[in-house]
Amino acid sequence: MPIASFGSGDALLLVIEIFFFIIWIWILIFILTDLFRDHELSGWWKAVWVLFLVFIPFLTALVYLIARGGGMRDRAIAAQAEAQKQMDSYVRQTAGAGSTADELAKLAELHKAGSLSDADYEAAKAKVLS
Repeated sequence: MPIASFGSGDALLLVIEIFFFIIWIWILIFILTDLFRDHELSGWWKAVWVLFLVFIPFLTALVYLIARGGGMRDRAIAAQAEAQKQMDSYVRQTAGAGSTADELAKLAELHKAGSLSDADYEAAKAKVLS
């Protein structure tokens, strides 16, 4: 196709083709991600799905979305919940409770303000130092 005959209609068709190609790649990535996220499916079944996705891609993608589409949402939500749980754990571990000196200073301030009795202050101080 000479460049001189490339009109606006051809450009529009090219843009549409690129759009559908990107959508197709996105669907394949989403299916593969869901396939390997599923812990209930054995390795052999995963291999069969991938094999069919390679050799009969359109039909296999449609069958996968119809047959396993309902579970895709559940697996995605479970993965997000697990990621959130790990992030919360990491933040708690990294932030920590502060140093021992900081905790003792806070206890001393509470004791000085009268919020803690002498017995409570000594008990909390012993807990921090242990």
